[in-house]
Amino acid sequence: MKILIIGTGYVGATTAMVFAETGWQVTGLDIDAGKIERLKQGRLHFHEPGLEALIAKHVQSGRLQFTTDKEIAIKEHDVIFLCVGTPSLPDGSADLRYIRQAAEDIGRSMKGYKLVVTKSTVPVGTQEKIKKWIESAQQAAYPFEVASNPEFLREGKAVKDALNPDRIVIGTDSQRATEQLKKLYWPFVCPWIVTTPRTAELIKYASNSFLATKISYMNELARLCDELEVDVTEIAEGMGLDPRIGSSFLQAGLGYGGSCFPKDVSELVMTSRKHHVHLGILEGVMEVNRTQYAYLLDKARSRLTSFADKTVTILGLAFKPDTDDIREAPALRIIDQLLLEQANVRLYDPIAALPPHGSYRAVKVCTSAEEALRGAEAIILCTEWPEFERLDWKKAKKLLGQPNFFDGRNMMNAKRMRRIGYYYQGIGKA
Repeated sequence: MKILIIGTGYVGATTAMVFAETGWQVTGLDIDAGKIERLKQGRLHFHEPGLEALIAKHVQSGRLQFTTDKEIAIKEHDVIFLCVGTPSLPDGSADLRYIRQAAEDIGRSMKGYKLVVTKSTVPVGTQEKIKKWIESAQQAAYPFEVASNPEFLREGKAVKDALNPDRIVIGTDSQRATEQLKKLYWPFVCPWIVTTPRTAELIKYASNSFLATKISYMNELARLCDELEVDVTEIAEGMGLDPRIGSSFLQAGLGYGGSCFPKDVSELVMTSRKHHVHLGILEGVMEVNRTQYAYLLDKARSRLTSFADKTVTILGLAFKPDTDDIREAPALRIIDQLLLEQANVRLYDPIAALPPHGSYRAVKVCTSAEEALRGAEAIILCTEWPEFERLDWKKAKKLLGQPNFFDGRNMMNAKRMRRIGYYYQGIGKA
């Protein structure tokens, strides 16, 4: 079988790498000629540790190719994975325009049987829509099947997750499609779930929404910890030892961001509303996440009295370390608010960059943490990059105007920071 990946973003590029690594002939298709030219040279257009080297390896071997010619690509491949974006619409529901476009392209260009596999995160019932879109665009009644095969990748750890999956979920109503997908995934030893397309689609949303719930629960609990003078990190440690709870996603901080959790929680809530079901817990999750960045800003504002004309250093822009993804990053909300209150904002992130919006021209983007710290009256740590923990903070203190440190990720050792002379505030670290 020859595999076509439509969409060469985070999910598409990783999926292409996985199948090339396991021995299949793979082609990546994208309408963005710039991305395709970079990929043909074995270069990624985003940051993901370890992925570029594997892409380059398989481009060089000839097992992995890239193209912008969708008509020929669709004709020549047996299995087609849909890995295009499904961003949020203004009302919070998923925008399926790219999925629909890909499905219609398949319908117009196919000249024989195709297995179409949805890797993108899509609302429940999308598999049925894709079938209709393909059928409506067909010029002849060629047979095809549509299956759901959601991804469970973590940005920053995509290579590890892709090559060592903790589960493979297949949603299909076809035995033929099931067998084809099992053949594609034959090297992987992990639990398999073969279910209906609707169930597979909901498993993805339910999984991300539950993880987001753990994050918001700990962030809300951290606010109580501050009032009770209790360390939330010790609470998390005690909770995490219970195997029914587990230690992952119990770290209090500025809230979740990125390309998955915000839009997936929002879409699941919108789906529930369309079906007249109230998901009160998830609505609370969204509200906590929406306001969490402001909770830390309130602490900083109280310390400084006002942000106006104060120099504030932001350490970290990406929503998490080991990625350059700034989608829904809490740091952006903090920067926006600081600019609104007329602060002098300095920023340093080792990889991520601000979007090219005119509103960010007032931000001084620095090339090192030391440059960003010079003269600062407050530091707000937004991303837990390891280099921030390794920094000589005793030496760095001499660069500051005032040693006020607001740790949005509870990364630093609070006792040590206070001992060397910082006013230190974390979240739930009273």
